Amino acid sequence: MQDQELLERSQELFNELFKDYKEATALTRKQKAHKLMGQLDTWCDSEEGISRIYDNIPALVEAGIMDDSAWEHPGKLVPALVNGTYKSGHPNSTIELLSELRMLAIAKGKIQSTEITADEAENFVQEVIVFNLEFVFNEPQEETRIVMSEHELQKVHSLFRFLSKSVQLSKVKSKLAEELKLICEQRPVVTEKQRRIIALVKEKIELNPDDPEDVELLAFQRSIYRPTERTTDRTFHEYRQALNSFTINELEDEAREMGKVMLQFGLVSQYHAVLLLHLVKKELHELVPSCLALSAAGEARYHEFRDFVSFLILQIIDPFNAQCLYGLAKMLENGVLAREAVRSGLFNLTKIKIHPEVVKRILKSTRTPHEKVTPKQYLIGALFRILGQPLGVGQGNNPTCQSARGISMWSQHAPAKLIHMVQTAAEYDDLSFRFEGQEVKYSQTQPGLVQVLDHHLDAVSVTLVPMLDRIYNDMMLKASGRGEDPHKWVNPALYGQWIQIGFASAYDYQFNAIIDFDGFVRVFYSMFHPSYNGGHRMVYPNPVGIFVTSAKGEMLGFHAVSLLRIDKDDSGELRAYFLNPNNEGRQDWGQDIKPSVYGKGEVHGESSLPFHQFAARTYAFHYNNLEAAGMMNNVPAREVEKVTRLAKESWGKSYTWLETKRKW
Repeated sequence: MQDQELLERSQELFNELFKDYKEATALTRKQKAHKLMGQLDTWCDSEEGISRIYDNIPALVEAGIMDDSAWEHPGKLVPALVNGTYKSGHPNSTIELLSELRMLAIAKGKIQSTEITADEAENFVQEVIVFNLEFVFNEPQEETRIVMSEHELQKVHSLFRFLSKSVQLSKVKSKLAEELKLICEQRPVVTEKQRRIIALVKEKIELNPDDPEDVELLAFQRSIYRPTERTTDRTFHEYRQALNSFTINELEDEAREMGKVMLQFGLVSQYHAVLLLHLVKKELHELVPSCLALSAAGEARYHEFRDFVSFLILQIIDPFNAQCLYGLAKMLENGVLAREAVRSGLFNLTKIKIHPEVVKRILKSTRTPHEKVTPKQYLIGALFRILGQPLGVGQGNNPTCQSARGISMWSQHAPAKLIHMVQTAAEYDDLSFRFEGQEVKYSQTQPGLVQVLDHHLDAVSVTLVPMLDRIYNDMMLKASGRGEDPHKWVNPALYGQWIQIGFASAYDYQFNAIIDFDGFVRVFYSMFHPSYNGGHRMVYPNPVGIFVTSAKGEMLGFHAVSLLRIDKDDSGELRAYFLNPNNEGRQDWGQDIKPSVYGKGEVHGESSLPFHQFAARTYAFHYNNLEAAGMMNNVPAREVEKVTRLAKESWGKSYTWLETKRKW
């Protein structure tokens, strides 16, 4: 009875506050809205309360509760941003909750919208569920538990239970499979996200092997939990014991099947590490190439450097550090281990003592560090992955695309330099670079872009990125005030001397304007488009600055990528293939510009766009200024106009455009 009275009183209070809000003047409306949101927040800690808010959502929306806010236009909202908003707490988390309920109401036909259809709204809710599985399954990650209060956690758990019941989870399964494919096709060096999704699906969603929709999700599960028939119903400890009784033919079958499963998604199971260690310890070297799924070239390198590879396997590989096995296999495939400097650097790393501060960062980056795996094993294992998968390096939730881009480029074109940097940083928690004849030392620099490092990175990145970020920031400060983009001088100093001296920027720092975009586009085409550059191919990655835009084409900010190559896809369309350090497969930059991560000729880790679309989002790149002058006039006006139109109708709206000609 008492609960019913409280419920009625709560409803009466809401009615009073809502009436006051609707009748408020422009002067008092903000204050009345604040009180109303506070009342709604008290309802959010139960599904019943969420249901009551949902019943009132049409009236709340009609009254303008989300007007003049970031949530005003449902057509501009991005599912991937929802998680961070919930972690920011009330009032943002409360209005975000209202936004999700508004989307659900649009999907169910309770609200009519001119900006978004019912199907689009339902897809939005499904994607929000996919991006927030920790809330759906009431299993918040450690970071979430730290930053969110008990009330806020209960709020989002209640909401997502309500959403999950309102949107059939069977519909979400296909999106989960798509999400896993988008992630795995990029082969990121950090595999926590896809492992987390696979684990939650395994625990919470019943899959039917006879249902075609479930087959792909079951394949993801198999890659981790049951990679071969002989691992069924065995823990990896039991599997280790069983291997001693396997015949050579059975071990050969295991090695072949284990390698095949690993290649499918780039995921490694604990069983795989157990098998590889068994083969090496028993000196069954002829089976190791199959276990690592090596090509003929990779197998030849394995046999050439067998003793050293065996040393690395025994030193670094462990069932609780198994994922680095894939990186080691890819190192043999791409030939990086054939370099004497790389082998010497890796050997030296096995002998170092890691600085206590670096140890803390490494252990913090490992979601569940295991007592049997040392920080050194985690560090060198991460280095295996980066050297084997240079396009899988990511920035995590850090504003450090410049640093991630550097680690990726060094792993491709200066691997020994990268190893030495890792060794120095790990031993001394310090790092030095040279900029215009002066030493730039991490320990003597001021904080950079990173205020609080998100440790959801690999062990190499958490070792280097805090240092690279501050060093990069210090270089930018030293190069500022010259009337040009400081990246012109910083990029060659930071990344290496393969970066071209010439630098083209569409943006003018002095006038805060876009100047001679026509010439800028002509330089870009004459340097990279094979029809206008003499058919030349790129030799080194080019550090490119791009404008990041929303799905509506609106300017959001700047981002650092690496242009890797220009090539035609299977359909004959010329595309720009690039490294995007944010490892995001669901991007929509507006104007139907949607970077692809697979299916358009990409190798694992690449994103791609049609050439003219990439050009339309580029604002800075390096080039050979000795070559450009003679080829700029070869570029047809129609190509320049096509790029210019896309630019002016998107990010270009944020700038003044000047036709003044530059000397390129």
